[in-house]
Amino acid sequence: MPRITFPFGPQHPVLPEAIQLQLTCEDEKVVEVTPVIGYMHRGIEKAAEGNPFVNNVFLCERVCGICSFMHALTYCQLIEGLMNINVPPRAKYLRVFWSELSRIHSHMLWIGLLADALGFESLFMQCWRAREVILDVLEMTTGQRVIQSSCVIGGVRRNIDGELAKTVFNLLDEFKKQWDAISPVVQKDYTIRARTEGKGILPKEQAWELGIVGPTLRASGWAHDCRLLGYAAYGELGFQPVVEEGCDSYARTLVRVREVDQSLELAYKALNNLPEGEIAVKVKGFPEGEAAVCVEQPRGELFEYARGNGTPHLERLKIRTPTFANIPALLVMLPGSELADVPVITLSIDPCIACTER
Repeated sequence: MPRITFPFGPQHPVLPEAIQLQLTCEDEKVVEVTPVIGYMHRGIEKAAEGNPFVNNVFLCERVCGICSFMHALTYCQLIEGLMNINVPPRAKYLRVFWSELSRIHSHMLWIGLLADALGFESLFMQCWRAREVILDVLEMTTGQRVIQSSCVIGGVRRNIDGELAKTVFNLLDEFKKQWDAISPVVQKDYTIRARTEGKGILPKEQAWELGIVGPTLRASGWAHDCRLLGYAAYGELGFQPVVEEGCDSYARTLVRVREVDQSLELAYKALNNLPEGEIAVKVKGFPEGEAAVCVEQPRGELFEYARGNGTPHLERLKIRTPTFANIPALLVMLPGSELADVPVITLSIDPCIACTER
């Protein structure tokens, strides 16, 4: 049978950012795929070497707008490790609270995009309307909807107590009410299941061998989640990762749906159990030596490495984002699929190309 090779992307309605897949097809079946990246390089790692290390918090949280708080958290934990800084317990709980709100807002964005890719415009708008409540909480507690800038080296710069905490609980209750109406549709709708079940199979052993991370890995049966390391206050909140065994696009959807419920529960726990005390400590001196940190982003494991030399400037900052680790999954998931399923399968890894091409 004759083969034809053509590009999927970098501009396509299902791709919010620029990535290209060179697809080789026989009739309507994909037989080979080659990812093409490099459309959005921004030089963030090099810029970090020219900044004073304290300013890199603001640079790192602009690696990705969706999970900006977690980028800031990862960098702050990195520098705190280099400088042996002990973060106050209250700040650790607040870091968990904002991290889990970021995870909810990212997953709600993705579920809405999945609905849009499948033609469910009403479900798309319902998901994003519910997500607005989470963004309202972020704005109310940090001052910003997207780039929060509430995480600093040594703690956090904002506190939540008194009447503000009561308002936050009321808003989270409102979100839960909206989400409880949306969640069953995403999990049980016939069309969603028909377009995702058995599509984009990523076998368990291959997922591990390829180094896949995040919901994409957990949907293939692996209970791997950086939050199990117990950073911030996760070690005190009884966290267990969400795992599915389906290994397909539907399983990846279920992981994210269940993680919305889990993140909401963790946010309630963190706010209900806030320890008393200060929210930050003063930072003196300059980073020296080497350190590496892993944090669980909505898309998976975010890895950062830094080397300091006792001056205000880092010698090296290295960032590896989860999408960079997950792109190889497409080499396994797409061959053998129908051409019409390529957009949904590609979307199922929740690609963030701006993160990947820092």
